[in-house]
Amino acid sequence: MIEAQALGLDPARATSGMRRLRQDRMAVGAAVVIVALALLAIFGPWLSPYSYDALDWRHLAVSPGLTASHWLGTDPLGRDLYVRSLYGLRLSLLIGVLATAVSVGIGVAWGAVAGYVGGRTDSWMMRTVDVLYALPYLFVVIILATVFGRGSIALLLIAIGAVGWLTMARVVRGQTLALKQREFIEAARATGLGTAAILLRHIVPNLAGTVAVYATLTIPELITYESFLSFLGLGVQEPLASLGSLINEGARQMLTAPWMLLVPAGFLIALLLCFNLLGDGLRDALDPTAR
Repeated sequence: MIEAQALGLDPARATSGMRRLRQDRMAVGAAVVIVALALLAIFGPWLSPYSYDALDWRHLAVSPGLTASHWLGTDPLGRDLYVRSLYGLRLSLLIGVLATAVSVGIGVAWGAVAGYVGGRTDSWMMRTVDVLYALPYLFVVIILATVFGRGSIALLLIAIGAVGWLTMARVVRGQTLALKQREFIEAARATGLGTAAILLRHIVPNLAGTVAVYATLTIPELITYESFLSFLGLGVQEPLASLGSLINEGARQMLTAPWMLLVPAGFLIALLLCFNLLGDGLRDALDPTAR
């Protein structure tokens, strides 16, 4: 009977963690807002008669109101800001979630192998992480933009993923170093399990809580990266828009049409704030000693 002990899983701890999370009103409220924003980004554009690239020449740069169903106003080309902001929210969320999934996959694999195998393998793998940390991020993005072309979604995912997994790898390595000294890992070795089996069956499942917390905190970080690149003109290009590119457009019209800046900036701030609150709530629920 080594299965439950060998896995090192504690159902009671997981249950109590979820109970603490449900009692955290800020975290629960943040999760509700995130779901609401995601649903609004997916289905919200259907409520408007306009598409994200439709030009309304009769209503150029109108302020928010009920004018011709432009509830959040239009830009200088007459494009509906409500629809464009929701499409931007959708694209920013999509890139953030996909980039986080890639970062989690690479970071968990890299960090778990480095921490468990140890020795020269660990040293070589973590020095690689240090070198990548030292690279000038913006310079790498410019090179990738030259190779792939501006506006490529592949460029954004590669550029963001190039740095997104580094912190995850370090965190996972540290947790793995502690886990491999536990009794259930010794028991797994005694049964003759190989390195790959121990990593997949015992190490990685016990990292689930830590990975969930850092993944939740990584999403807003990578959304910020994407917004920064789009703000600089290296990310999403016309006619598509992300929150970053919309904020860039709004910054140029800030004095004459402030709603062009305030609307996408409001969506971005709400999104980042809620993800950070949810991540903090998960961390406190799964590790009460970290309060």
